[in-house]
Amino acid sequence: MEKKYYKLVRDRIPDIIRESGNECETAVLSDEEYRQALRQKLIEEAAEAAAADKDNLVAELADLYEVIDALMLSYGISGDRILNAQAKRRENRGGFAQKIMLLRTF
Repeated sequence: MEKKYYKLVRDRIPDIIRESGNECETAVLSDEEYRQALRQKLIEEAAEAAAADKDNLVAELADLYEVIDALMLSYGISGDRILNAQAKRRENRGGFAQKIMLLRTF
């Protein structure tokens, strides 16, 4: 039975599908289509990480990191640049260590 996906998958997924005895159709995206697909994948992986139980959280966070790494590479953003931006934001706005939930403002 045919199932349609139209989503970005890891490089080895088509081979894994074929090795399992199934067939698949793929397309190679343009750079702009790839970047947009990565942004969609980021949302998908973030939702999966948010919903993961304790046993699956590490694997889901690893998937999220993989998408972030691919986005950084696609845009030519270095890890140092991200870490510097993170440090500045933490310095200016704080982190999450104090577990503060904003309830409302007046």
